[in-house]
This record gives sequence, C-alpha cells and structure tokens, in this order.
Amino acid sequence: MKIDVTNDIAACRALRRTVFVLEQGVSEADEIDDLDVVAIHVLARAAHRPVGTARIVLKNDTAKIGRVCVLNDHRGNGLGIALMQRTLSVAAQQPRIRRAVLGAQTHALAFYERLGFLAFGEVYEDAGIPHRDMQYVF
Repeated sequence: MKIDVTNDIAACRALRRTVFVLEQGVSEADEIDDLDVVAIHVLARAAHRPVGTARIVLKNDTAKIGRVCVLNDHRGNGLGIALMQRTLSVAAQQPRIRRAVLGAQTHALAFYERLGFLAFGEVYEDAGIPHRDMQYVF
C-alpha cells in the first residue's frame, strides 16, 4: 500500500465517481466542483491500482478535508485510517495550518472520532446525505 500526494486528479475523480456517484447516488454536478485545481490530493494505491483518495483545500489557518473515499473492496482493512492519517500529516505540514475540518457523513462519525476529530454543529444534508461538521486541532 502506498499513500502519497498526487497530481493525478483524473484517478482521484474516477475513484470519487465510483464511490459517490455510482455507489451513493450523488449527482455528477454535486461531486465535481472547481476546487480540484487548488486542492492538495492524496491517493492510496494497492498494487499500483488507485483504491482511495482525499483532498485538502487550504484557507487561512484551516485545512478543509473532503472527498474522502475508499473503494468498497478495500474497506474494513485499515486503509481508511491510513489514508486519513496521511492526509492529516500532509495538512499539518502546510504553513499556518492549525486545524482540519470536514463534513462527515453521519454514518462515518465514529470513524473520524477514532482519528481525533470532534463533531460540532447540527446535522445537515449535502447532496441528499446527512452530514455533520467535525474538527481536528493540530
């Protein structure tokens, strides 16, 4: 397993399309935005095959982590934890970054809590899926 920063946005988008659009029913219009060009992308590969991704958008002292996904056949084996640990490490290395935030699907709140994120605010819908904001302080 290799998890690194990547410029291969096409591979990241393909993973996100598989998980968010095809599996979860998110519309292409909701999944694709103009932030990919300014984001830092993290890509997990297994045997050279892309299997997970996340992106980081920097603003002031905050790293906004988003578009976190792992292919179905690679879930449940620790890849998601490793992907998020690497993503947090990359975020922490950026100048002036003091915290990371993300909008977690509510079914994944416990996953992010195990990584040290704390939920705040009310549950809201994003692309028809219930979410809650979470924060990690470096």
